[in-house]
Amino acid sequence: MSGRSSSKVNSVFYAETYHPIQAGSIDGTDTLPHDNGVYRALLCSRASLYDPFGDPKVIGDPYCTVFVGHLSHLTTEESLRKAMSKYGKVKNLRLVRHIVTGASRGYGFVEFETEREMRRAYEDAHHSFIDDSEIIVDYNRQQLMPGWIPRRLGGGLGGKKESGQLRFGGRERPFRAPLRPIPWDDLKRLGIPPPPEGRYMSRFQVPSPPQRSSVDREEHSHRRHKRRKDSHRHERRSTSRDRYSDD
Repeated sequence: MSGRSSSKVNSVFYAETYHPIQAGSIDGTDTLPHDNGVYRALLCSRASLYDPFGDPKVIGDPYCTVFVGHLSHLTTEESLRKAMSKYGKVKNLRLVRHIVTGASRGYGFVEFETEREMRRAYEDAHHSFIDDSEIIVDYNRQQLMPGWIPRRLGGGLGGKKESGQLRFGGRERPFRAPLRPIPWDDLKRLGIPPPPEGRYMSRFQVPSPPQRSSVDREEHSHRRHKRRKDSHRHERRSTSRDRYSDD
């Protein structure tokens, strides 16, 4: 095998949009669901049964939020906050718990004050340890990845080998470069993004999380400026009331 071919074999690519059939394929070229979970996720996707913004518990700025997985079931909100505070000021935090038992489900979401802090956590906290458990850190795909379907509906990314329902294209399990001819016509018919020829990455490169559009950036900056003005106005009023009450 030539050096060039070997290089491609050892290269990977990452999904920028989510398609259930593609996510179920190690090289992103499947055209049929290969397990019941993929089939269920495909039905949910086609029927638009999942609304990523419909969960009232999901709050905060998605561009400042990271997903933290593989958490120990002993990890609490306090210990998660302490660990993630190494990377910036934690604004909001949600440790996802079982609706009946209240036990941790082993993952959560952490919102930072700024995108810079979020990116620091995204790059540096991945594969670090919290309560003796090696965690994974990713961006907030639920709100930022077009077409996203969560694991509970057969989608998601990653997974365990013994489950028989691995999902590819994410940070932990990227797609590998295809080793067989790519069925372009079939992929196009199903709306599956084809593997990005010429844009493969080394396994050691870190894929960048999505960035705000210029319009979103301006709106976000305007909202932050308005919140600061409102906060300063409220502080001045409180100070004024305190002064009169002292008199």
